Amino acid sequence: MSEFFNIFNGILNSILQVFAWVWWIVIPLGLIFIAWDFWKFYIHVKFLKTVKYNLLEIHIPKDIIKTPKSMENIFATFHATKMTIDTLKKKYIEGQTQLWLSLEIVGTGGGIAFYIRTPEQFRNLIEAQIYAQYPDAEIVEAEDYVNFLPKNLPNKYFDIWAAEFGLAKESAYPIKTYSYFEEVKEEKRLDPIASWVETMSKLKGDERIWIQILTKYTGDDWKKEADKLVAKLAGKKSAKAEMGLFDWIWQFLRNLIKAPVVYPEWEEAGPEKEGPASQMQSLTPGEKDIIKAIEDKASKLGFETILRCVYIDRRDAFSRLNVSSIMGGINQFNTQHLNALKSFKPTSVSAKPPFKNQKEFLKKRMLYLNYRMRMFNRHIKAILNTEELATIYHFPIVAVEAPFLRRIEAKKGEPPINLPIG
Repeated sequence: MSEFFNIFNGILNSILQVFAWVWWIVIPLGLIFIAWDFWKFYIHVKFLKTVKYNLLEIHIPKDIIKTPKSMENIFATFHATKMTIDTLKKKYIEGQTQLWLSLEIVGTGGGIAFYIRTPEQFRNLIEAQIYAQYPDAEIVEAEDYVNFLPKNLPNKYFDIWAAEFGLAKESAYPIKTYSYFEEVKEEKRLDPIASWVETMSKLKGDERIWIQILTKYTGDDWKKEADKLVAKLAGKKSAKAEMGLFDWIWQFLRNLIKAPVVYPEWEEAGPEKEGPASQMQSLTPGEKDIIKAIEDKASKLGFETILRCVYIDRRDAFSRLNVSSIMGGINQFNTQHLNALKSFKPTSVSAKPPFKNQKEFLKKRMLYLNYRMRMFNRHIKAILNTEELATIYHFPIVAVEAPFLRRIEAKKGEPPINLPIG
């Protein structure tokens, strides 16, 4: 035991000695990084406060026979919302950042509605693309429904359940999409969101179910990761990228900090030794299906996405069955061999002792506030492509017979050209 303490004491003395040599470098650098993070957060919040948003309610036609493919076409055009932030002034002084859309399905005792919340500068694009795919739809600017409830929930009258969802695996793996739900015969066609819509149509009194999908443009880095994953699964070996100046500095600082207890490790640039060109012939049919699914996902445009769900009701009538129905609707998008929508554990409303009730109360309030403000959770890194988004958010087909689904009962037409006026 004494030998162990001598070793531990020697390591501790080495750490203190190294720190005494480099503290004047490490501490200022640490403070600079902290101050830099605060500055970026400040300018981003300041920029976002200047953005004006419109909440658009879509009144959907009565008889929709189009599949979610139409919504996929709409989402493909949303890639045009990309913002060009190409100068240091825009990025680090003005705090400009990529803006996002909020796709929302809202169920109350009075019916089910579909919304898209968009920055005002993208409104014309959104409306034009919806009308292009759904000419009989109607789009109106609506009052924000979240303002009909108190700003802080839960309270002594209302309780809530809420959750934020990301992906269980890397973003390259796809979830189950609408193509899995379709049959050749129209009468056997299933709607992926029918479960949610049916649950919402049975809400009574003060019950509310809110589903929110935040989505914004993302670059092509996720596709590069998908290509690397395919190469790995197929038995190919990829070349290492060249090491840049910042990569070398980062390695130096990392090794400097770990030096007292860990032998320095240096990554080498340049290609790896060549391995077998491919092992596709030895893969099982299931493994080949996984590779094909990843390649199919990477072939379509992707968006950084967060799914958020909230259920609200009075405390004396709060029903966990509705929570189970929401989760059941999410589980149908999940597969064992590919990917799944998974609740982000740090934001789960459940908590452990001590102070279990207080922790749960604070988590619920945080999630409710995030929903109201349509805030992105930067800790959830999930990329969904246009097909996956269209699976989760689209206008229900005619086969969904939810009685409280708000549909347009009659079509509007233009007046005759020769209609006498005056």
